[in-house]
Amino acid sequence: MDPKAASPLGTDLPEGTRFLGTAMLGTPGWRPGRDAPTADDLSACVACGLCLPHCPTYRLTGEESASPRGRIAAMRAVAAGAEVEATFADFMDRCLVCRACEDVCPSHVPFGRMMEAAREQVEPTRSRRSRLAHWLGFHWLLPHPTMVRVATMLQPIVRPVLPRRVRAVLPRSGAPFARLPRVSSPPFGVTVRGTVALLAGCVQDRWFHGVNLATIRVLTRTGWRVTVPRGQACCGALPAHNGRLAVARRLAARAHHAFAGADVVIANAAGCGAHMQSYDELLPGTGLPVRDVLAFLHDEGLGGVAMRSLPVTVAYHDACHALRAQHIHAAPRALLRQIPDLRVLEVVDGDRCCGAAGIYAVTQPETAGVLGSQKATAVAATGASIVASANPGCSIQLAVHLRAMGHDVEVVHPIELLDRAMRQASSRSASATSDAK
Repeated sequence: MDPKAASPLGTDLPEGTRFLGTAMLGTPGWRPGRDAPTADDLSACVACGLCLPHCPTYRLTGEESASPRGRIAAMRAVAAGAEVEATFADFMDRCLVCRACEDVCPSHVPFGRMMEAAREQVEPTRSRRSRLAHWLGFHWLLPHPTMVRVATMLQPIVRPVLPRRVRAVLPRSGAPFARLPRVSSPPFGVTVRGTVALLAGCVQDRWFHGVNLATIRVLTRTGWRVTVPRGQACCGALPAHNGRLAVARRLAARAHHAFAGADVVIANAAGCGAHMQSYDELLPGTGLPVRDVLAFLHDEGLGGVAMRSLPVTVAYHDACHALRAQHIHAAPRALLRQIPDLRVLEVVDGDRCCGAAGIYAVTQPETAGVLGSQKATAVAATGASIVASANPGCSIQLAVHLRAMGHDVEVVHPIELLDRAMRQASSRSASATSDAK
Protein backbone atom coordinates (compact mmCIF):
# COMPACT_ATOMS: atom_id res chain seq x y z
CA MET A 1 0.00 0.00 0.00
CA ASP A 2 1.27 3.47 -0.82
CA PRO A 3 2.15 5.07 2.53
CA LYS A 4 0.84 8.41 1.26
CA ALA A 5 -2.59 6.84 0.87
CA ALA A 6 -2.71 5.76 4.52
CA SER A 7 -4.83 7.57 7.11
CA PRO A 8 -3.57 11.11 7.80
CA LEU A 9 -0.25 10.81 9.60
CA GLY A 10 -1.39 8.08 11.99
CA THR A 11 -4.07 10.14 13.70
CA ASP A 12 -6.33 7.12 14.41
CA LEU A 13 -3.70 5.14 16.27
CA PRO A 14 -5.04 3.40 19.36
CA GLU A 15 -6.65 0.17 18.16
CA GLY A 16 -3.85 -2.33 17.66
CA THR A 17 -1.15 0.35 17.72
CA ARG A 18 2.40 -0.92 18.05
CA PHE A 19 5.70 0.59 17.01
CA LEU A 20 8.11 -2.33 16.97
CA GLY A 21 11.22 -2.39 14.84
CA THR A 22 11.97 0.02 12.03
CA ALA A 23 9.08 -0.92 9.68
CA MET A 24 9.02 2.46 7.92
CA LEU A 25 8.95 1.50 4.25
CA GLY A 26 9.10 3.82 1.28
CA THR A 27 11.18 6.84 0.38
CA PRO A 28 11.28 9.28 3.32
CA GLY A 29 9.35 12.49 2.83
CA TRP A 30 11.88 14.57 4.76
CA ARG A 31 13.33 17.57 2.96
CA PRO A 32 16.97 16.87 2.04
CA GLY A 33 19.70 19.03 3.51
CA ARG A 34 17.82 19.65 6.77
CA ASP A 35 17.83 17.87 10.11
CA ALA A 36 15.14 15.20 10.52
CA PRO A 37 14.24 12.70 13.25
CA THR A 38 16.51 9.67 12.85
CA ALA A 39 15.26 6.14 12.23
CA ASP A 40 16.87 5.00 15.49
CA ASP A 41 15.03 7.65 17.50
CA LEU A 42 11.72 6.92 15.79
CA SER A 43 12.14 3.20 16.41
CA ALA A 44 12.74 3.72 20.14
CA CYS A 45 9.03 4.36 20.79
CA VAL A 46 7.00 1.21 21.48
CA ALA A 47 3.68 3.11 21.53
CA CYS A 48 2.87 2.02 25.08
CA GLY A 49 0.96 5.24 25.79
CA LEU A 50 2.39 5.79 29.28
CA CYS A 51 3.25 9.33 28.23
CA LEU A 52 -0.31 10.32 27.36
CA PRO A 53 -1.63 11.30 30.81
CA HIS A 54 1.49 13.42 31.37
CA CYS A 55 1.18 15.37 28.11
CA PRO A 56 -0.46 18.81 28.63
CA THR A 57 -1.93 19.06 25.12
CA TYR A 58 -3.33 15.52 25.22
CA ARG A 59 -4.96 16.20 28.59
CA LEU A 60 -6.61 19.31 27.18
CA THR A 61 -7.84 17.83 23.90
CA GLY A 62 -7.93 14.05 24.31
CA GLU A 63 -6.69 13.87 20.71
CA GLU A 64 -4.09 11.28 19.76
CA SER A 65 -2.49 13.78 17.39
CA ALA A 66 -1.87 16.06 20.38
CA SER A 67 0.07 13.36 22.23
CA PRO A 68 3.74 12.35 22.02
CA ARG A 69 2.73 8.99 20.57
CA GLY A 70 0.60 10.67 17.91
CA ARG A 71 3.35 13.07 16.99
CA ILE A 72 5.83 10.22 16.67
CA ALA A 73 3.29 8.39 14.49
CA ALA A 74 3.19 11.47 12.26
CA MET A 75 6.98 11.56 12.09
CA ARG A 76 7.06 7.86 11.21
CA ALA A 77 4.50 8.47 8.47
CA VAL A 78 6.75 11.10 6.92
CA ALA A 79 9.73 8.78 7.30
CA ALA A 80 7.68 6.23 5.31
CA GLY A 81 6.90 8.67 2.52
CA ALA A 82 4.19 11.12 3.60
CA GLU A 83 4.78 14.79 2.91
CA VAL A 84 5.72 17.48 5.45
CA GLU A 85 2.64 19.66 5.05
CA ALA A 86 0.23 21.83 7.02
CA THR A 87 -1.30 19.01 9.08
CA PHE A 88 2.10 17.74 10.12
CA ALA A 89 3.20 21.28 10.96
CA ASP A 90 0.11 21.76 13.14
CA PHE A 91 0.82 18.56 15.08
CA MET A 92 4.39 19.69 15.76
CA ASP A 93 3.51 23.29 16.60
CA ARG A 94 0.95 22.32 19.22
CA CYS A 95 3.64 20.57 21.26
CA LEU A 96 5.08 22.53 24.22
CA VAL A 97 8.29 20.45 24.21
CA CYS A 98 7.96 20.37 28.00
CA ARG A 99 9.53 16.89 27.93
CA ALA A 100 7.17 15.46 30.53
CA CYS A 101 6.85 12.46 28.23
CA GLU A 102 10.62 11.87 28.32
CA ASP A 103 10.59 11.86 32.09
CA VAL A 104 8.12 8.95 32.28
CA CYS A 105 9.12 7.03 29.15
CA PRO A 106 10.37 3.48 29.93
CA SER A 107 12.10 3.37 26.54
CA HIS A 108 13.91 6.68 27.07
CA VAL A 109 12.67 8.10 23.76
CA PRO A 110 14.56 11.39 23.07
CA PHE A 111 11.37 13.26 22.23
CA GLY A 112 12.82 16.74 22.66
CA ARG A 113 15.56 16.04 20.14
CA MET A 114 13.02 14.56 17.72
CA MET A 115 10.75 17.60 18.00
CA GLU A 116 13.59 20.01 17.30
CA ALA A 117 14.49 18.07 14.13
CA ALA A 118 10.83 17.83 13.06
CA ARG A 119 10.40 21.60 13.42
CA GLU A 120 13.51 22.08 11.31
CA GLN A 121 11.59 20.21 8.59
CA VAL A 122 8.45 22.25 9.18
CA GLU A 123 10.16 25.65 8.90
CA PRO A 124 10.09 25.90 5.05
CA THR A 125 6.32 25.24 5.02
CA ARG A 126 5.52 28.31 7.10
CA SER A 127 4.15 31.55 5.69
CA ARG A 128 6.60 34.18 4.51
CA ARG A 129 5.56 36.35 7.43
CA SER A 130 6.37 33.61 9.97
CA ARG A 131 9.66 32.78 8.31
CA LEU A 132 10.61 36.46 8.30
CA ALA A 133 9.75 36.80 11.99
CA HIS A 134 11.82 33.71 12.83
CA TRP A 135 14.70 34.95 10.70
CA LEU A 136 14.72 38.36 12.37
CA GLY A 137 14.32 36.97 15.87
CA PHE A 138 16.52 33.90 15.77
CA HIS A 139 19.18 34.97 13.25
CA TRP A 140 19.55 38.67 13.94
CA LEU A 141 18.15 39.58 17.34
CA LEU A 142 18.98 36.89 19.89
CA PRO A 143 22.48 35.96 18.66
CA HIS A 144 23.68 39.58 18.87
CA PRO A 145 23.81 41.18 22.35
CA THR A 146 23.87 44.69 20.87
CA MET A 147 20.65 44.02 18.98
CA VAL A 148 19.02 42.70 22.16
CA ARG A 149 20.04 45.91 23.93
CA VAL A 150 18.53 47.99 21.13
CA ALA A 151 15.31 45.95 21.25
CA THR A 152 15.10 46.47 25.01
CA MET A 153 15.64 50.20 24.57
CA LEU A 154 12.95 50.47 21.88
CA GLN A 155 10.45 48.25 23.70
CA PRO A 156 8.52 51.07 25.45
CA ILE A 157 8.13 52.87 22.10
CA VAL A 158 6.95 49.93 19.98
CA ARG A 159 4.99 48.13 22.67
CA PRO A 160 1.66 49.91 21.97
CA VAL A 161 1.66 48.81 18.31
CA LEU A 162 2.58 45.17 18.93
CA PRO A 163 -0.13 42.48 18.74
CA ARG A 164 -1.87 41.91 22.05
CA ARG A 165 -0.56 38.36 22.41
CA VAL A 166 3.01 39.65 21.97
CA ARG A 167 2.53 42.48 24.45
CA ALA A 168 1.23 39.99 26.99
CA VAL A 169 4.49 38.04 27.13
CA LEU A 170 6.84 41.06 27.10
CA PRO A 171 7.96 42.40 30.47
CA ARG A 172 6.94 46.02 30.87
CA SER A 173 10.51 47.28 31.14
CA GLY A 174 14.06 46.07 30.77
CA ALA A 175 17.64 47.10 31.49
CA PRO A 176 19.15 47.97 28.08
CA PHE A 177 22.26 49.68 29.44
CA ALA A 178 22.96 47.57 32.53
CA ARG A 179 26.17 45.57 32.61
CA LEU A 180 27.42 42.84 34.89
CA PRO A 181 30.83 43.08 36.57
CA ARG A 182 33.41 40.99 34.71
CA VAL A 183 34.86 39.58 37.94
CA SER A 184 33.31 39.46 41.41
CA SER A 185 35.22 38.11 44.41
CA PRO A 186 33.98 36.92 47.82
CA PRO A 187 33.75 39.57 50.55
CA PHE A 188 36.66 40.14 52.90
CA GLY A 189 37.00 37.26 55.32
CA VAL A 190 35.19 34.70 53.16
CA THR A 191 37.35 31.80 52.00
CA VAL A 192 37.52 31.44 48.23
CA ARG A 193 36.25 27.98 47.30
CA GLY A 194 36.78 28.23 43.57
CA THR A 195 35.83 30.13 40.41
CA VAL A 196 32.67 29.81 38.35
CA ALA A 197 31.60 31.45 35.08
CA LEU A 198 28.09 32.88 34.81
CA LEU A 199 25.89 32.67 31.73
CA ALA A 200 24.38 36.16 31.49
CA GLY A 201 21.79 35.10 28.89
CA CYS A 202 19.86 37.21 26.40
CA VAL A 203 16.35 37.54 27.81
CA GLN A 204 17.65 36.93 31.33
CA ASP A 205 20.17 39.78 31.40
CA ARG A 206 18.04 42.40 29.69
CA TRP A 207 14.67 41.75 31.33
CA PHE A 208 15.76 39.93 34.50
CA HIS A 209 19.07 41.69 35.16
CA GLY A 210 18.34 41.76 38.87
CA VAL A 211 18.32 37.95 38.94
CA ASN A 212 21.85 37.91 37.53
CA LEU A 213 23.02 40.43 40.11
CA ALA A 214 21.41 38.39 42.92
CA THR A 215 23.10 35.26 41.55
CA ILE A 216 26.51 36.93 41.69
CA ARG A 217 25.92 38.20 45.24
CA VAL A 218 24.82 34.80 46.54
CA LEU A 219 27.70 32.96 44.86
CA THR A 220 30.33 35.40 46.15
CA ARG A 221 28.92 35.39 49.68
CA THR A 222 29.13 31.60 49.69
CA GLY A 223 32.79 31.66 48.65
CA TRP A 224 32.80 31.59 44.84
CA ARG A 225 34.70 33.95 42.57
CA VAL A 226 32.35 34.78 39.68
CA THR A 227 33.45 35.71 36.17
CA VAL A 228 31.18 36.87 33.35
CA PRO A 229 33.14 36.03 30.18
CA ARG A 230 33.13 38.41 27.24
CA GLY A 231 31.89 37.19 23.91
CA GLN A 232 28.91 35.20 25.18
CA ALA A 233 25.45 35.61 23.67
CA CYS A 234 22.16 33.70 23.56
CA CYS A 235 22.63 30.04 24.53
CA GLY A 236 20.65 28.93 21.46
CA ALA A 237 17.70 27.28 23.23
CA LEU A 238 14.99 29.34 21.50
CA PRO A 239 16.38 28.87 17.97
CA ALA A 240 16.81 25.13 18.60
CA HIS A 241 13.24 24.71 19.82
CA ASN A 242 11.84 26.57 16.82
CA GLY A 243 13.37 24.94 13.76
CA ARG A 244 16.63 26.88 13.56
CA LEU A 245 19.21 24.26 14.46
CA ALA A 246 21.96 25.80 12.31
CA VAL A 247 21.73 28.98 14.40
CA ALA A 248 21.69 26.92 17.60
CA ARG A 249 24.88 25.16 16.53
CA ARG A 250 26.63 28.44 15.80
CA LEU A 251 25.63 29.72 19.23
CA ALA A 252 26.85 26.50 20.86
CA ALA A 253 30.24 26.98 19.17
CA ARG A 254 30.32 30.61 20.33
CA ALA A 255 29.50 29.64 23.92
CA HIS A 256 32.15 26.91 23.85
CA HIS A 257 34.71 29.54 22.84
CA ALA A 258 33.49 32.13 25.37
CA PHE A 259 33.52 29.70 28.30
CA ALA A 260 36.68 27.81 27.29
CA GLY A 261 38.63 26.81 30.36
CA ALA A 262 35.80 27.38 32.85
CA ASP A 263 35.68 24.84 35.68
CA VAL A 264 31.93 25.36 36.05
CA VAL A 265 29.43 27.32 33.95
CA ILE A 266 26.50 28.51 36.05
CA ALA A 267 23.06 28.93 34.49
CA ASN A 268 20.22 30.53 36.46
CA ALA A 269 17.53 30.03 33.77
CA ALA A 270 16.24 26.45 33.60
CA GLY A 271 15.69 26.46 29.85
CA CYS A 272 19.21 27.74 29.15
CA GLY A 273 20.84 25.24 31.49
CA ALA A 274 18.95 22.29 30.03
CA HIS A 275 19.84 23.29 26.47
CA MET A 276 23.52 23.93 27.20
CA GLN A 277 23.83 20.53 28.83
CA SER A 278 22.95 19.04 25.44
CA TYR A 279 25.61 20.93 23.46
CA ASP A 280 27.72 17.87 22.79
CA GLU A 281 24.68 16.16 21.29
CA LEU A 282 23.83 19.20 19.20
CA LEU A 283 27.39 19.87 18.01
CA PRO A 284 29.99 17.31 19.12
CA GLY A 285 32.99 18.89 20.79
CA THR A 286 31.15 21.89 22.25
CA GLY A 287 30.18 20.38 25.59
CA LEU A 288 30.57 22.55 28.68
CA PRO A 289 30.49 21.81 32.45
CA VAL A 290 27.10 23.49 32.91
CA ARG A 291 25.34 23.48 36.29
CA ASP A 292 22.04 24.95 37.37
CA VAL A 293 22.75 27.52 40.08
CA LEU A 294 20.30 26.01 42.58
CA ALA A 295 21.55 22.45 42.09
CA PHE A 296 25.12 23.75 42.36
CA LEU A 297 24.52 25.61 45.63
CA HIS A 298 22.65 22.67 47.08
CA ASP A 299 25.44 20.22 46.23
CA GLU A 300 28.28 22.52 47.29
CA GLY A 301 26.54 23.98 50.33
CA LEU A 302 26.12 27.60 51.34
CA GLY A 303 29.40 27.74 53.22
CA GLY A 304 27.84 28.58 56.57
CA VAL A 305 26.73 32.03 55.45
CA ALA A 306 24.31 33.72 57.85
CA MET A 307 20.74 34.32 56.75
CA ARG A 308 18.14 36.61 58.30
CA SER A 309 14.56 35.60 58.94
CA LEU A 310 12.13 35.99 56.04
CA PRO A 311 8.64 35.33 57.45
CA VAL A 312 6.93 34.68 54.12
CA THR A 313 5.06 31.83 52.47
CA VAL A 314 6.40 30.75 49.10
CA ALA A 315 4.73 28.53 46.50
CA TYR A 316 7.36 26.71 44.45
CA HIS A 317 6.85 26.44 40.69
CA ASP A 318 8.81 23.71 38.89
CA ALA A 319 10.00 24.85 35.46
CA CYS A 320 9.69 21.93 33.03
CA HIS A 321 13.30 22.21 31.88
CA ALA A 322 14.46 22.03 35.48
CA LEU A 323 12.15 19.24 36.62
CA ARG A 324 11.94 17.15 33.45
CA ALA A 325 15.18 17.80 31.58
CA GLN A 326 17.55 18.27 34.54
CA HIS A 327 15.64 16.32 37.19
CA ILE A 328 15.93 19.16 39.70
CA HIS A 329 13.26 18.99 42.37
CA ALA A 330 14.55 18.67 45.93
CA ALA A 331 17.52 21.05 45.66
CA PRO A 332 15.72 24.43 45.43
CA ARG A 333 13.24 23.49 48.12
CA ALA A 334 16.03 22.41 50.47
CA LEU A 335 17.87 25.68 49.89
CA LEU A 336 14.80 27.85 50.55
CA ARG A 337 14.00 25.92 53.72
CA GLN A 338 17.37 26.98 55.11
CA ILE A 339 16.02 30.54 55.29
CA PRO A 340 14.63 31.06 58.81
CA ASP A 341 10.84 31.40 59.01
CA LEU A 342 10.34 30.96 55.26
CA ARG A 343 7.65 28.41 54.47
CA VAL A 344 7.65 26.50 51.17
CA LEU A 345 4.34 25.19 49.80
CA GLU A 346 3.70 22.79 46.96
CA VAL A 347 1.42 23.71 44.07
CA VAL A 348 -1.30 21.22 43.16
CA ASP A 349 -0.32 19.47 39.92
CA GLY A 350 2.96 21.35 40.18
CA ASP A 351 4.62 19.05 37.66
CA ARG A 352 2.34 20.30 34.88
CA CYS A 353 3.56 22.85 32.34
CA CYS A 354 2.48 26.47 32.84
CA GLY A 355 2.19 27.01 29.08
CA ALA A 356 5.11 29.43 28.66
CA ALA A 357 7.33 27.12 26.58
CA GLY A 358 9.53 29.74 24.93
CA ILE A 359 7.40 31.57 22.33
CA TYR A 360 4.43 29.20 22.70
CA ALA A 361 2.23 31.91 24.24
CA VAL A 362 2.67 33.88 21.01
CA THR A 363 2.27 31.02 18.52
CA GLN A 364 -0.42 29.06 20.41
CA PRO A 365 -2.10 31.67 22.63
CA GLU A 366 -5.31 29.74 23.32
CA THR A 367 -3.62 26.63 24.69
CA ALA A 368 -1.00 28.71 26.50
CA GLY A 369 -3.79 30.79 28.02
CA VAL A 370 -5.65 27.76 29.38
CA LEU A 371 -2.50 26.26 30.87
CA GLY A 372 -1.43 29.60 32.30
CA SER A 373 -4.81 30.15 33.95
CA GLN A 374 -4.77 26.65 35.43
CA LYS A 375 -1.31 27.22 36.87
CA ALA A 376 -2.16 30.67 38.24
CA THR A 377 -5.30 29.26 39.89
CA ALA A 378 -3.27 26.50 41.53
CA VAL A 379 -0.65 28.97 42.76
CA ALA A 380 -3.27 31.34 44.17
CA ALA A 381 -4.98 28.44 45.94
CA THR A 382 -1.89 27.93 48.12
CA GLY A 383 -2.44 31.33 49.71
CA ALA A 384 1.25 32.13 49.28
CA SER A 385 2.32 35.75 48.90
CA ILE A 386 5.27 34.77 46.69
CA VAL A 387 5.75 32.22 43.92
CA ALA A 388 9.32 31.15 43.16
CA SER A 389 10.15 30.42 39.53
CA ALA A 390 13.60 29.65 38.10
CA ASN A 391 12.87 30.30 34.44
CA PRO A 392 12.16 33.69 32.81
CA GLY A 393 9.43 32.41 30.49
CA CYS A 394 7.59 30.78 33.38
CA SER A 395 7.96 33.93 35.49
CA ILE A 396 6.40 36.07 32.75
CA GLN A 397 3.55 33.59 32.22
CA LEU A 398 2.80 33.35 35.94
CA ALA A 399 2.89 37.12 36.42
CA VAL A 400 0.57 37.72 33.45
CA HIS A 401 -2.07 35.24 34.56
CA LEU A 402 -1.91 36.00 38.27
CA ARG A 403 -2.33 39.69 37.50
CA ALA A 404 -5.20 38.99 35.08
CA MET A 405 -7.00 37.04 37.79
CA GLY A 406 -6.51 39.83 40.34
CA HIS A 407 -4.08 37.97 42.59
CA ASP A 408 -1.37 40.02 44.30
CA VAL A 409 1.34 37.36 44.27
CA GLU A 410 4.97 38.37 43.78
CA VAL A 411 6.92 36.31 41.23
CA VAL A 412 10.61 35.94 42.08
CA HIS A 413 13.55 33.71 41.25
CA PRO A 414 14.55 31.45 44.18
CA ILE A 415 18.04 32.98 44.12
CA GLU A 416 16.46 36.36 44.90
CA LEU A 417 15.00 34.98 48.12
CA LEU A 418 18.40 33.63 49.17
CA ASP A 419 19.89 37.03 48.31
CA ARG A 420 17.30 38.87 50.41
CA ALA A 421 17.98 36.70 53.44
CA MET A 422 21.75 37.03 53.08
CA ARG A 423 21.61 40.79 52.48
CA GLN A 424 19.47 41.37 55.53
CA ALA A 425 21.82 39.30 57.65
CA SER A 426 24.82 41.25 56.28
CA SER A 427 23.12 44.57 57.00
CA ARG A 428 22.28 43.47 60.53
CA SER A 429 25.85 42.32 61.11
CA ALA A 430 27.28 45.59 59.79
CA SER A 431 24.88 47.58 62.00
CA ALA A 432 25.88 45.56 65.08
CA THR A 433 29.57 46.16 64.33
CA SER A 434 28.95 49.89 63.93
CA ASP A 435 27.04 50.04 67.23
CA ALA A 436 29.86 48.20 69.01
CA LYS A 437 32.32 50.86 67.87
